[in-house]
Amino acid sequence: MTATSIQDPTGPGEAATTDQAIGSVGRFLTFALEYWRGDQRRSAWLLTGSVLAIMAATLAINLGLNAWNRWFYDALEKRDVAVLWTAALWLLPLIVSGAGFAVLMVRARMALQVRWRAFVASEFLRLWLGEQRYYRLALADRSLDNAEHRIAEDVRLATEPVVELSVGFLWSLASALAFTGVLISVGGSLTVGGLWIPGYMALGAVAYATIVCGTTVFAGRPLSRLVAAKNETEAQLRYELTRVRENAESIALMHGDAREQAHTDRRLADVVSGWLAVIRQQGHLTWILNGNAFLAPVVPALLAAPKYMSGELSLGAVMQLVAAFSAVLGALNWFAENFIRLSEIRASAIRADALRSALVALDGDGAGHELPKISIDVSRDPNIELRNVTLKKGDGGTLVRRANIRILAGQKILIEGKSGSGKSTLLRALAGLWPWGAGTIRLPTDAKLAFVPQRPYIPLGKLRDALSYPATDASLTDAEARSIFEKVNLPQLVPRLDDVDNWDRILSGGERQRIAFGRLLLMKPDVVVLDEATSALDDESQAAMFELLGRELPDATVLNVAHRKGLEHFHDSKLTIDTSGRWPKLALRDIAGVRTRLANVWRGRGGRGQPTDGADSPRTIPPAAPCPVETRGSS
Repeated sequence: MTATSIQDPTGPGEAATTDQAIGSVGRFLTFALEYWRGDQRRSAWLLTGSVLAIMAATLAINLGLNAWNRWFYDALEKRDVAVLWTAALWLLPLIVSGAGFAVLMVRARMALQVRWRAFVASEFLRLWLGEQRYYRLALADRSLDNAEHRIAEDVRLATEPVVELSVGFLWSLASALAFTGVLISVGGSLTVGGLWIPGYMALGAVAYATIVCGTTVFAGRPLSRLVAAKNETEAQLRYELTRVRENAESIALMHGDAREQAHTDRRLADVVSGWLAVIRQQGHLTWILNGNAFLAPVVPALLAAPKYMSGELSLGAVMQLVAAFSAVLGALNWFAENFIRLSEIRASAIRADALRSALVALDGDGAGHELPKISIDVSRDPNIELRNVTLKKGDGGTLVRRANIRILAGQKILIEGKSGSGKSTLLRALAGLWPWGAGTIRLPTDAKLAFVPQRPYIPLGKLRDALSYPATDASLTDAEARSIFEKVNLPQLVPRLDDVDNWDRILSGGERQRIAFGRLLLMKPDVVVLDEATSALDDESQAAMFELLGRELPDATVLNVAHRKGLEHFHDSKLTIDTSGRWPKLALRDIAGVRTRLANVWRGRGGRGQPTDGADSPRTIPPAAPCPVETRGSS
């Protein structure tokens, strides 16, 4: 079995086909429209109903203004001062009402935009952060990066403009229907060369809009693909710059400035190239859109001129027709005027759907079937047990095959093996972070498991909160924090407990690892999983941390992956990944000759033979009995 990989259809140089794009947009909208069907549907429909009601009121006011146009210009043509003053008095309430409803529309529409985006982003975050998918995604599909940008930016671009454009589309449709009636009733019919044309003004508006929309679609077809490619290059540039910032010290120490400059220059050139392609295509569209902007006000006047010259239409009727024609034309040209924005929405929806599809596929094979994976079970047995566990890697190769290992509660196990043999992968499987494989891992019921990586995570904020991480409601007192910092030999940090700073950059690698051991003292886990957790410490500091762990957590089960020499006397057993045979397997055995030493270290005595409890002379502790282990490995 291979790790699931979902290719991003909008990656550089790979334009999504039309069918793929339609499918991606459809899947995203189906997912996003759950806002109107799920737990928040009451709020969603309340906001939607408010928008529709305000739209209807605004349309009524616009129809009133259209009728006012005829009233005013007819009075102007007849030089009727009394009617002109009456019309002027009616204009103010129409304008105030229209402005008031416009304000209400903006507030209701923007509230709907924000709440819909929040719902969709929350669902994405739940999916991304749930079951460690944020971690597994990087292992399963390295081609799909910038997940945080897709959630923050592409979700916004695929939701907020949709509300605005949907409102605009409904407004255009309602306006087109309402003002088409005005064109038919006021404009009437026209006879040209013996040919009678009923509702000729309405037919003229439809014909003109059809020409504009058709040419816009023809000229703008490549734009969606170009916008998607441009967005991808922008995201990739941000990703590369973030990597430089995160690895600034290593780059500076290795004098990699020129290499990074050349690399980012190439990324920037890709961005510029992508933008230039979009600009060229938008230039083609600008010819059509700007030409339409200049020509649209003239066309209705030209169409109405024959009937005005013949006396069939008054000046007020002509002005009413011109306003109605512009309203209908604006409605029918909605697609042409919003083609660029629709292309951007489409591109963002494709990118967002690619992320969601990849996250969903982590738990299946892409065809709706759940992939075999390592099962994590719990039992009343205080021991840890691996039953027929097979570990797979991304290319389908086998790291460990059908391992059967029983780790007794309180055992201290050193895990060894060649580089790339799967030591860290085994720890991740125990922590539930590596599901690819088969078999069952049984953990004790209610056991607290703590995983300490080589580079511990230090969140932004107070140093006190960094020490208590990941607890969210921890109230770490000054005395507790001071005691832990002194135990891990970081007394210099005590005065800065409540300082807010970028501690991940300020602290050295060794200090971060000491803080990780301090967290263990707070958490008091039953199982401690260490992955090169002392690699940044010198030998003396490393010994001090293991001795501290022994004194504070003597009954904890410890699984430690490490390459450093001199760690055997801190462990009672060694778990080796044996790759010498046809199939990789696990072998667990006691470490001979270290049990007395181990008893001293993990039951209250210093690791260098000195008493740690104030006794005048060393205590005599009998050697521990051999630990029963199972070391089966099917081949």
